[in-house]
Amino acid sequence: MAITKKEFRLDGGATWLNLLATRGRTFGARPVERLADTADLDRWLAASGLAPRSPATPADVDAAHALRAALRDLAMSAVEGRDAPADAAALVGRAAGAVGRVGLDGAWGVTGLADVGEALALVAAGALVTLAGPDRAHLTECAEHDCRWVFLDPTGRRRWCPEPACASRGRVRAHRERAARTASA
Repeated sequence: MAITKKEFRLDGGATWLNLLATRGRTFGARPVERLADTADLDRWLAASGLAPRSPATPADVDAAHALRAALRDLAMSAVEGRDAPADAAALVGRAAGAVGRVGLDGAWGVTGLADVGEALALVAAGALVTLAGPDRAHLTECAEHDCRWVFLDPTGRRRWCPEPACASRGRVRAHRERAARTASA
């Protein structure tokens, strides 16, 4: 089943990777924006377990887009084995520094998130933990040319992201390439 515009991917292995998926088919001709407005950002934060006390503002949507772009730069650099872009690393570091008094409630929920900035700070902090630690080696890029979503794959065996459409397109393409090679041989 293909993801529609307003559905969110929450299967990337980490919240910050799920934020990357709020812009689908980023590298294709028609990217899909899933955080188009404040209501979308509020819904994504709630679905991610990071709903703050105050609702999102248009400036928060802009901040989420900027954080997402910086995180994408860092994720792509990590999977390609390149050094992290300094501007992206600085933006994520500044965002992570905005964590206020946040804790856990008795049911493993986050408490104390006053605003969207603090929620995004937790997302950024999670990215820093992944990118600076051993989980960086488990980051994998979807092989579909228009997707290229980065997700965690501790098995090291996946070629496509968890989206069934990517795997289906990839398998069909691989089958056609094999059939063409066989026919020309």
